[in-house]
Amino acid sequence: MSGKSLNTLIPAYKEAFASGEIQKTYQSLVGIVQNLRTEFSKKYKGEFSVANVLHGYIDFTYFYLQNDYLKKNKLKLAIVFNHQQVHFELWLLGQTKDVQIRYWEKLKGVKWVNPETMPEYSIFEVTLLANPGFDNDKRLSESIHNAFGPLSQEIFNMLEAYE
Repeated sequence: MSGKSLNTLIPAYKEAFASGEIQKTYQSLVGIVQNLRTEFSKKYKGEFSVANVLHGYIDFTYFYLQNDYLKKNKLKLAIVFNHQQVHFELWLLGQTKDVQIRYWEKLKGVKWVNPETMPEYSIFEVTLLANPGFDNDKRLSESIHNAFGPLSQEIFNMLEAYE
């Protein structure tokens, strides 16, 4: 947060909400993630368990995926909509902070892992879809599924190689 007091930030906050566009846009984006969650639940039934959609503050909307391999290793994948970057990401997470730190240390040689700094909420974060088009739900969904398949397989191959 900037060095400004909360009272000096409030007028800009009120102005941003005045038109109702932020609320409508946010609700629409969350709805897209909720639809994706439903699709993933159907498409990967038997392969992944899919958790409910969770909301960060106004920064992230996401859902977790877990299969037997991930569960055994206390890991999760997350499909994340990053509101600030306005794109979709795939995160590898540990079930606890200790697990995240252990895997971050173990995977420092992997292309997705920043060896200098561990992300706040994950082991690593990969852009899944950098420039999503929001005007065609079907095409957006297909793009995310097409990116998820090969990327998740690459992540599983990498995890197995580092065991």
